[in-house]
Amino acid sequence: MGGVGGVLLDDSVLFADGIGNGNGAPTLRRGAEFLFRALQFSQIRKGICFGVDLSTDKVNLLKKVSKVYSLDCFSLSSSPVEVVMNDIAVTRSDAGLRTVYVISSDRKNLFDKLCNNDLLLTVLDDDDGGETNEHPNIHHIKKLEELPLHICCLHKKMARNDVATVAYSMKLARQVDFAKRGAFPLFCAEYELMFLPLTYELSIPLQLQDVDVILHKATDDIVSIELDTSRLDPKITYTNGMEELKRTLLCKLPQHCFQAKPSFTVGSSDRMGVAVEHGGIWVGGKGITTPDLNPQPQQPPQSLLVDDLNDPNLILRLLEAKLSFPSIVKPQVACGVSNAHSMAVTVVEFLDFLPSMSQAIVFRPEDFKDLPVPLPAIVQEYVDHSSTLFKCYVLGDELFSAVKKSIPNADLLMKLSEANKLKPLLFDSLKSLPAADKNQLGDEALDLELVKTAADYLRRKLHLTIFGFDVVIQEGTGDHVIVDVNYLPSFKEVPDDIAVPAFWKAIRNKFLEKKRENKEACVKFQGFQFQSHDVMLDEPQGMVDNR
Repeated sequence: MGGVGGVLLDDSVLFADGIGNGNGAPTLRRGAEFLFRALQFSQIRKGICFGVDLSTDKVNLLKKVSKVYSLDCFSLSSSPVEVVMNDIAVTRSDAGLRTVYVISSDRKNLFDKLCNNDLLLTVLDDDDGGETNEHPNIHHIKKLEELPLHICCLHKKMARNDVATVAYSMKLARQVDFAKRGAFPLFCAEYELMFLPLTYELSIPLQLQDVDVILHKATDDIVSIELDTSRLDPKITYTNGMEELKRTLLCKLPQHCFQAKPSFTVGSSDRMGVAVEHGGIWVGGKGITTPDLNPQPQQPPQSLLVDDLNDPNLILRLLEAKLSFPSIVKPQVACGVSNAHSMAVTVVEFLDFLPSMSQAIVFRPEDFKDLPVPLPAIVQEYVDHSSTLFKCYVLGDELFSAVKKSIPNADLLMKLSEANKLKPLLFDSLKSLPAADKNQLGDEALDLELVKTAADYLRRKLHLTIFGFDVVIQEGTGDHVIVDVNYLPSFKEVPDDIAVPAFWKAIRNKFLEKKRENKEACVKFQGFQFQSHDVMLDEPQGMVDNR
């Protein structure tokens, strides 16, 4: 099987001033760093070539870049191209794989010789003359950002037809994390996948022409969220790039496969939407309990949406909502903004004050007053869970779990609050979580059969293939409570050699499944054209807390 096995970048395409004359501090061309990142963990050979006449400053910059992004660096003499090719033969990979050489249109005199050495030449057009060479092994691009897309197209033509191209869009830190773990190789031979980073510097429809699968973390592109307590669906503003991706997905919905529809991210940013849409999920001794599986479910942790923590009627509203305490106060916005993870644990005093109740739970007014938690906010019942949190990850049909320490039980929280003059405990769930010294439960405490049942339910309910959820086990009852759901998680707690192949397998299997469905649709709906290789991966519905 053929394909692209290496990429060589000529120095003429890497500097902002083209070939340049060496005067002044050199700078990289726009798009160069994007390209370096795309190639760094691509798992193919890659290198930079430069001539002996290049200035010392530029050579030093290229060597620095090569070290940072794991690129080979070749200093080429002014000898004929045939000798040059002997110098860089080390970049040749397995038999049948070809090398792409990227060069500026300013160096037309080298085109034929490079092509005659069995290189696939990619020309970055720096002049105004346009595409002047019609050699079959030459491809022209206008921007460096186009190169990963071109490599994927080349590889797909030379490889088998059922190779699936997976485009991904997420914030840089998340992208780098996945790539470092080997999850985004240029080509994954075992599962016949290619991974392509999307860039907002290019036309989104252009990039999606030969794409089969789209993985996106749209919440990474949220600019602002407007919430209204009278309605569940918040108004979300995305970056211009994500808005273009949304429009493209909506237009091409029957033909593309993706991890989450744009509408899904509305729910994933709204914590109250979780409680109202799904009614919560409580896994107890009788199995999973949900509104659609059991007409009289055990109640999950109670929640109340509030838009004013100084409301004089707040205590009455909490009682009417049947909230028990301590309670956690969270912003309604679950993700996408900087303060989405700011929370407070409000510790309460217990005293009898209502005749109809043996014991009433009352927050002192000062506990809620002026809490620095963004509004609207969710007041949620706190569940004692032995300071233990179980991280569960679903990758296709496979389920993985890990144990982490969590917030202490209510009695310890009370002691912490008393030491702080009974003031609320403020924390950020990602940075300053008031975790216990150690978790009190181990893997054996988790009922895997119940969790698998819950995972199957979430998979069907949310129409997701790759997602995670957090489980706590309530002290006394042993009930398993799902407190958080997250699509396209990092699954960092699962070893890379296990998680990454499962990640690939999940994508491949869903791609093949939807491909079969689309073929059946072509037969059933005569005259409506589907491209058999372009399929839809997931159709997520509903709302989840996406911390």
